[in-house]
Amino acid sequence: MYQLADKLVIGISSRALFCLEAENRVFDEEGVRAYRQYQAERDDVILEPGTAFGLVRNLLRINEGLEAPLVEVVVVSRNSPDVAIRVFRSIEHHRLAIKRAAFTSGHRLPSLLKAFNVQLFLSRHAPDVSLAVSDGIAAARLYDPPDGPMPDIDEIHFAFDGDAVLFSEASEIIYQREGLAAFAEHERLNAHVPLAPGPFAPFLRTLALLQSRENDLPVRIRTSLVTARCSPAHERVLRTFRDWGVTVDQALFLGGVDKASVLEAIRPDIFFDDQEAHLTAAATIVPSGQVPWPAGSR
Repeated sequence: MYQLADKLVIGISSRALFCLEAENRVFDEEGVRAYRQYQAERDDVILEPGTAFGLVRNLLRINEGLEAPLVEVVVVSRNSPDVAIRVFRSIEHHRLAIKRAAFTSGHRLPSLLKAFNVQLFLSRHAPDVSLAVSDGIAAARLYDPPDGPMPDIDEIHFAFDGDAVLFSEASEIIYQREGLAAFAEHERLNAHVPLAPGPFAPFLRTLALLQSRENDLPVRIRTSLVTARCSPAHERVLRTFRDWGVTVDQALFLGGVDKASVLEAIRPDIFFDDQEAHLTAAATIVPSGQVPWPAGSR
């Protein structure tokens, strides 16, 4: 029996992996029957890369030369099974080592994500992403891909916001309700109290385990924290990482500096944030995903 428990499993929707925006418009404007006919007439038309294509391609490179793969990518899609013909032909054309998939004809996905042991779920469909986060799975709704070529490089670079992504939203709530001064004082007074983990904390730990094996891997993994925090709120973050037994390769405490300009400088493969105000500009530069707050947290 094939085991997924010992692997980093990425769940990805077909629309996050490939560009299916024209097809999605047919679905929205003409309905299911027209959509299925449209797809069936294009079984042999190869799909172009979507927002997460470059990230997936680079992640799968980790398995090159290994006897047992460390990374598994599973397509988990609301599409109907007949669309699988075109999706798998496109996967084969682009030489992606993806063998497993689930096509649910519109049914909810969270239970399948658990069944496949998915640790990161990437989708264009906001309701599925919200359900996944509320179910304890790191998930993000992807924006349109930025313009420009996808570099084929020898490292995979993840960039994360802090509050409400790697850490819980508790401190962010203080900032929103009481303002910056109250937030800074709260974080200063609690500098030695570890922050509660957010939806992406388990995923960061998994990446840290892969990083510990990087001498055996053909691709290096890098992680960056890109946060609006600054001194004195920085200390609690760094002590939290120490408490978790993990670190990041870069910690960027911006204190109000535009995140987009920093992301343009460091060029991660993907950036995760909870706030649309940061992501609108970021998504024009690097692949970006919005992390929703868990249900009932606001």
